[in-house]
Amino acid sequence: MKHLLHTATAIGFLFAGAASANEFESELKTLATGKIAEIASSSEVVAAIKAQNGETGSFDQAKIDELDKTWRAEAEAVDQPMIDAILDKPLSGYLAEVQEGSDGLFTEIFVMDGKGLNVGQSDVTSDYWQGDEAKWKDTYSAGKGAVHISELEEDDSTQTLQSQVSVTVVDPASGEAIGAVTFGVNVENL
Repeated sequence: MKHLLHTATAIGFLFAGAASANEFESELKTLATGKIAEIASSSEVVAAIKAQNGETGSFDQAKIDELDKTWRAEAEAVDQPMIDAILDKPLSGYLAEVQEGSDGLFTEIFVMDGKGLNVGQSDVTSDYWQGDEAKWKDTYSAGKGAVHISELEEDDSTQTLQSQVSVTVVDPASGEAIGAVTFGVNVENL
């Protein structure tokens, strides 16, 4: 009987956890269609993605995997020429300024091209290719107006509750999807 009580309590906690996973979804969607969409459609973001798509548009999966492998190795190394090249881009500076000016709301921002490769970022990501992840698949592939909101997670380093909010980046001239952007959002600051 005691075991059944513990099991029922554990199930109750599971349901409570599942309910809290969506607790901020409405606020995050509002943020996605407002401030995040505004930043995603900025000339800085659109121009940088269009320029990189011109360079990476012909990359095959083998080339993408090679670049991602290099990035992951550099993330653990002292010498980081590939990572430094991305962080030195004007877009990365712009994203860092946006993050800094968010009063702790945004914990990270990164922009991806039409292949799911990093174009710019406010902080270093663990990998270069995001194209195999929902943040890119559920936005870029879905087209204009698509939003992806991740589950809530506690960030170990900052001890804050966060969710990633991703949106499609659209070329204003053609109306076509050209990339995506992901924002780490500290939901405690909504």
